Amino acid sequence: MRLGQIRWRNEPVAAIFEGRLARPIPDHSLFDLLRRAELEKTSLADLAAEQASAHKEEIPPILPISPREVWACGCTYESSAAFRDAEHGTREGFYAYVHREPRPEIFFKGTARVCVGPGQPIGIRSDSKFTAPEPELAVLLGQKGKVLGYTLANDVSAWDIERENPLYLPQSKVYTACCSFGPVIVTPDELADPYNIEITCTIVRDGKTRFSGSVSTSRLARRIETLIEYLTRSNPVPSPTLMLTGTGIIVTENDALAPGDVVTISAPQIGELSNPAAVV
Repeated sequence: MRLGQIRWRNEPVAAIFEGRLARPIPDHSLFDLLRRAELEKTSLADLAAEQASAHKEEIPPILPISPREVWACGCTYESSAAFRDAEHGTREGFYAYVHREPRPEIFFKGTARVCVGPGQPIGIRSDSKFTAPEPELAVLLGQKGKVLGYTLANDVSAWDIERENPLYLPQSKVYTACCSFGPVIVTPDELADPYNIEITCTIVRDGKTRFSGSVSTSRLARRIETLIEYLTRSNPVPSPTLMLTGTGIIVTENDALAPGDVVTISAPQIGELSNPAAVV
């Protein structure tokens, strides 16, 4: 099932998406629907199917859900670890170490406050000259780290700030509009194999493609359940939490984001997440 939200009767309302059509779930945001499913001890998909209107309408998706927390994982693809070490001028530094060793890099990305949905501007820090998109598969987690579904995410990052000093990572990663995700949440029954997803990313500037790249999640060096186990170890995250699994698409400084650029991340199993960029 493909779940998300639409703006319906001037309110954000949960919806089931069937192709380009949406079936509203009246009187519920997706957050509300999830909390009800957990209280009633039923599946989110079953409750959505039960509550959804038979009415179908072509309405574009908005931010799929307001997560209570957002966490992100790093160095989960070899390309990311190698690039970050090169940025710091080391042949094999601590990024390669983290990629190789059992404990993953996991950092706090923020809350719903920093999140935007399809079509909304992603942020370029006003004090950064090298802000770049990081296209990722993301996992929506419920109670006790249960996987509720998958979506696409953009871990927008000010690379030059982290490059100056790794202790500046929170300033590189956490700021206004630093995380976009969507367009929908695809439940595990529909997306049975999260390790066979081809993710593509383009940056379009003034109508011309400035950057294009792709990666398969088959190159993800860690199992998703391992990332969840480390995230929730001595850290019981609230429901719903969004966990980003890392990027394997590297945008270099030559293609740093500029105001007005449009970043589009897509995957056949999930859809297309497109956002313009703006200085924040």
